[in-house]
Amino acid sequence: MADFQVIVGDDDGTTYSFEVDGQDANRFIGRSIGETVDGDAVGLSGYEVEITGGSDQSGRPMHGEVSGAETTTLLSTGGVGFEPTVDGERKRITVRGAEVSEETRQINAKVASRGDESVEELLGDDEDE
Repeated sequence: MADFQVIVGDDDGTTYSFEVDGQDANRFIGRSIGETVDGDAVGLSGYEVEITGGSDQSGRPMHGEVSGAETTTLLSTGGVGFEPTVDGERKRITVRGAEVSEETRQINAKVASRGDESVEELLGDDEDE
């Protein structure tokens, strides 16, 4: 059974971290970068979250241009998994495919559509109390 840490970013720059396991984790298995998942999986009822990336147990980043869930080696000029320090620098990097699998440990997501209640109300983080 898969266990994930899901990091959800909001439009205002706030991020929320959720531990997801069991049936909720199964909602993410087989989904790819760019797909949406029902927000109930992370406790955001009425919301939808879009998968924007993630990493596996070894810290390898998910790469949107690699299909499937397996690891592969790419010659990169920059972007996911590598930031060049000089113009024209290239590097061979190992990345994981864009599909969420049992090996995934962290999923990065953003709010794709909002529900009726605010995130703070759903999480019980009201300042008014």
